Amino acid sequence: MVADAMEIEVAEQKLKSMEHAEQHYFNSYNHHGEKRSSVSMPSRQPPAVFSLLTSIHEEMLKDEVRTRSYMHAIVNNKHLFKDKVVLDVGCGTGILSMFAAKAGAKHVIGVDMSTIIFKAREIVKVNGLEDKITLIQGKMEEIEIPFPKVDIIISEWMGYFLLYESMLDTVLYARDRYLEKDGLIFPDKATIFVAGIEDGDYKDEKIGFWDNVYGFNYSPLKETALSEPLVDTVEVKAVVTDPTAVLTLDLYTCTTADLAFSCPFDLVARRDDYIHALVAWFDIDFTACHKPVRFSTGPHTKYTHWKQTVFYLKDVLTVQGGEKVECSIHNRPNEKNKRDLDIKIQYRLDTPDAKRAAEGTCLYKMC
Repeated sequence: MVADAMEIEVAEQKLKSMEHAEQHYFNSYNHHGEKRSSVSMPSRQPPAVFSLLTSIHEEMLKDEVRTRSYMHAIVNNKHLFKDKVVLDVGCGTGILSMFAAKAGAKHVIGVDMSTIIFKAREIVKVNGLEDKITLIQGKMEEIEIPFPKVDIIISEWMGYFLLYESMLDTVLYARDRYLEKDGLIFPDKATIFVAGIEDGDYKDEKIGFWDNVYGFNYSPLKETALSEPLVDTVEVKAVVTDPTAVLTLDLYTCTTADLAFSCPFDLVARRDDYIHALVAWFDIDFTACHKPVRFSTGPHTKYTHWKQTVFYLKDVLTVQGGEKVECSIHNRPNEKNKRDLDIKIQYRLDTPDAKRAAEGTCLYKMC
């Protein structure tokens, strides 16, 4: 099915009519926070824009940890999907919808605000699944789906640091509005972990650079650099402490209020080393499966497009094996744009050595 130019133009005009923050989310970014383009969308979708969207979805589809986990969770549990009505929230190119159809779903409804959905319709047709899958372009909170209730919700909603630019609030809306009382959610559990890392070289490159810029003190920009978490891959050998969980979400019971959370936690050093930053990642569980499926985005596992999120500390903590760093993390959606995050991390090195004692508070913005 060739995407109808008029329908695409209507979809784009709807995007343009939204508040700036929502345009930024749906138009400039996908729901993983990966930047698409800073250029405003033209009135008619050119091939170049579809090419840009293609490269983004290509990266996600080639993320084997992500895509194979969903495939195994859905296709290997046909007894759960057979003759069921399935809702795919944020369907993108339709890969999860097609997994569900392949698993024997009675019908699958995919919903996405992005204009990539017009290509998804073509993909569904060339795979012979147009009678099993209905794809709707629009906001989940505003559209009506052709079934009063659904048996299963599937969604790949996670963003960087799990919650940045995530679609969790939309999934929870769909759960409360459409999911049958005993319906299933794939995945249904998410956990954020934090650990301390040695990252001196990169911290000097990213943060220390501002101390001397061609002989000038640029320390005002150092504070800005410290407040910006870094999304990057961290080698497992850089991890100095045992990890600890700071947030666990059960998608059957959690609410949007849980997206703002505070958690005290301790990090115990595995060896004598330095801690320059904290690294965060998340694990995802499909507990409804006959054989539970889990994947991790941590430094100890295979690469995922989510990578890890690094929070640089003001101090360098000099730790000895077995010592404890007392920490707390406070996260809340930004007041102006709920998909951005305001994060506060407090830390205190608990040591009898006064020369190594350190404590501080760092404020971060993911935007």
